[in-house]
Amino acid sequence: MTREDFQERCRVRRLNIGDQIRSFDCEDEDLNDFILNEATHYRNALLAVTYVVEEKITGEVFAYFSLANDRISLSDFESKTEFNKFRKHKFVNEKRIRSYPAIKIGRLAIAKSAQHQSIGTYLLEFIEGYFIVDNKSGCRFVTVDAYVNAIPFYIKNNYQFLNNDDEDKRTRVMYFDLASLM
Repeated sequence: MTREDFQERCRVRRLNIGDQIRSFDCEDEDLNDFILNEATHYRNALLAVTYVVEEKITGEVFAYFSLANDRISLSDFESKTEFNKFRKHKFVNEKRIRSYPAIKIGRLAIAKSAQHQSIGTYLLEFIEGYFIVDNKSGCRFVTVDAYVNAIPFYIKNNYQFLNNDDEDKRTRVMYFDLASLM
């Protein structure tokens, strides 16, 4: 699917309070359960906002993502030296800031029927653009706790590992610097 086809065929909208998604299958039980049963609870508790990607004509949900506030801070690094290396590369002459604002992709899922059509890449571009063009609060980074099997997807989309503390874990913290788009 081309970007133009995606834009013509789909709409991205915030999941409203009270909306109920009745059917979704991305072949991952945790991701399916979130959109079917938990997304509205996260919204009601002010923990995350979920967006659905719908086919314009039928209203079928074939992808979703949830966003929450996050930060990259000194505590994310093994030592102050490691944090300073990260900071020095991104922020020349910054001395006092101990954390930087980020938006976290809490969940991102593509329905089985829509996989391998570049929809995930379009959604990352949508999220990144959302915080560059219409940034409402100040946000420098996009972060994600990427499942190990999704790491190649994020690397392909220019996400980097935050550190190496989680190399042997089920997920790895990755980030994208929004300033690279400016």
